[in-house]
This record gives sequence, C-alpha cells and structure tokens, in this order.
Amino acid sequence: MLARNQDIDFSREIDSAKIGPLNILRMERAEAIDLIRTSVLSRQRMDIAICNAHTILSALDDPAYAETLQSLTLFNDGIGAELASKVLHGKGFPDNLNGTDLIPAILRNIGVPLRIFLLGAGEEQVRAAGVHIAETYPHHTVVGVRNGYFDPSDVDQICEMVKSASPDLLLVGMGNPRQEHFIAQHGDRMGATVAIGVGALFDFMSGAVIRAPKPIQNIGLEWLFRLLQEPRRLSKRYLIGIPRFFFKVRGLKRSGKASASSK
Repeated sequence: MLARNQDIDFSREIDSAKIGPLNILRMERAEAIDLIRTSVLSRQRMDIAICNAHTILSALDDPAYAETLQSLTLFNDGIGAELASKVLHGKGFPDNLNGTDLIPAILRNIGVPLRIFLLGAGEEQVRAAGVHIAETYPHHTVVGVRNGYFDPSDVDQICEMVKSASPDLLLVGMGNPRQEHFIAQHGDRMGATVAIGVGALFDFMSGAVIRAPKPIQNIGLEWLFRLLQEPRRLSKRYLIGIPRFFFKVRGLKRSGKASASSK
C-alpha cells in the first residue's frame, strides 16, 4: 500500500507488511531502485522513510510520529523489522533495504544521472560525504550540502537552498524521528523529486563511523558492533529498546492488530 502523498503508477501492486500502524513495502533491492528511477524519470515526488526496530518502536510509542511515517513510503531495515514481519505474518522481507547499503546501490545502478543534495550530520561529515559521492559516482552531481545543526528560524532558508538546487535526490541524515518529520513537513517546499531519510549514512561515508565487517552484518549483529562503538549514545536504544520492541510485537500478535500482509 502506498502512502497518501505518493502518486507513482505501478504495473503491479506491491506487497507490504503491516507492523502496528505502519505498512512497510516488501521489495527486492532492484525493485526499490526501479521505484526510485520511475519517480525521477516521471518527476513525481516521493518521500521515503527506512524503518528499523527503533523507528517502528518509536511509531508504536508516539502516534504523531506514526502519522508522519504513514504519509511516507516505507522501506524495511534490519533484523528487527525482519523478525517482526515473520512473527506477525509468517514471512520476512525479500531484501534488507538499510540506507547504508541501499543508497550506494541506487547511485551505482539507477542508470540516470542524478542531482543530489545532502542535508544533515555535522559540517565536516556532510562535506566529506559529498566529496565521497562526487569521487565515487562521477556520473552524478552533488548540487549542495548543508549540515543538520540549525534552529527553526533557519528552516525557510534551508528549504529555499534545496529548492534552488533542484535536486532529483535529497538525502536527509538527521536521525529519527527528526528527519522524517522534516521531510513530511517541508518536502513540498524543498521540491526534491525523491527525498530519503538516511540516518547515519553521512557518518559512514565520511569515515567518521566504521561499519561492522561483512560477516557481522550478514548474521544481523551490526547493531551490536555499533553499540560497542558508541555505548553511551546507543545503550538505551539497543539494551532497553530491543526487548521493548519484541514485547510490543508480541502484543500486536496477541491482539491481532497486525492483519495479514496488505496490498
């Protein structure tokens, strides 16, 4: 099921998994890239949130955040979303569409040159991420970067900055729920064809944060690697949040509030 602000015409319906109030699309990575390519080529706006266990738990706790996410197109991220879908619907997702892997895959495989704007993270990190994209994917153009530390009084100027750059792809890395609220509230004013909330992507691209080795990623323990890197910042999210997440999922299963996957 597509969010209410999405107008892309599909040749077939896309399956989704309902987890609490959220309908998260079930797609292979190639399908997700094709969806974004279609949006860019047709100039039909699409705003995307990538939902991991923390995102879903935040939506279950906060109806206002859930409403924001319901206005966006939702992709899945990580082992938590995968297990929740299996518990509630008996099947998971075809691919893990976490932004750290999906965005480079988009840049490699979308097949059309993109104008890209980066918004978020610290000044050093976002600029380094822009340099990384420009050097690694020279067929695309980075048309602007802006750090994510600003006051509400700066929002009008930032929206005008993005709009003036006319990006096909706006990457917003402010962490959630802030990045999703920002995209939902200001996406129309910024005018980017596709906007995606990308969390810590700029920190990874800039080298400020090191990703887990592939074997750790493959067994679903990247969250543990990140926790060991940043225990003070992430301990509450993982050590308290993960048990709460699965307690909530079990509650959804018992209450029957997650119907069979919807179209």
